[in-house]
Amino acid sequence: MKRTSTVASLTLAAALALTACGGTGTESEEAPSTPAASATATSSGEATASPSASSAHEGHEGMGGEHQHNPNGGPPPEGIVEASDPTYPVGSTVTLAADHMPGMQGSEATITGAFDTTAYSVTYTPTDGGEPVVDHKWVVQEELQEPGEPPLADGTQVVLTADHMAGMKGAEATIESSTNETVYMVDVDANGMKMTNHKWVVESEVEPAE
Repeated sequence: MKRTSTVASLTLAAALALTACGGTGTESEEAPSTPAASATATSSGEATASPSASSAHEGHEGMGGEHQHNPNGGPPPEGIVEASDPTYPVGSTVTLAADHMPGMQGSEATITGAFDTTAYSVTYTPTDGGEPVVDHKWVVQEELQEPGEPPLADGTQVVLTADHMAGMKGAEATIESSTNETVYMVDVDANGMKMTNHKWVVESEVEPAE
């Protein structure tokens, strides 16, 4: 009887040991996966949240990330030709119909430059690793690296020399559309940010001041 009891005890102990190992094994496989999944979700959430805060038409222009414009636009690019008889001469007060960024549409602005050139809407991936910027309005012919004769056809691959925003200069881009309207630089307050020499708005995006 004593021997039988000992065997039974050993069998029960072995079974319990196997059960315990099975539970530990399951936990060791599942437990790390839960934090990892959470970390991935968090990371993914952050990655998604960041572009959406500056998405293409928040974007177009958002006040952060891929579409954060420099408040001081600086001088016009070399080689650009001033318009001889623009509808809105330098110094004119106008109302903007463009919606490139939050707060722009309907804002009062002052014309600081008027030019005859070709303006392009482009899609590009910033050189600083940001999300692709889709249908960015505008860059002008003089802000493209060795572009060839204007107007460039839709779908043409170009390299940007414009530095309106972080990651734009040197980025490879695709021409989405073009226009030969008069192109303007403006001083404007949009979404609480005062911008000087903002580049660019085109003739159809400008209206007489109300």
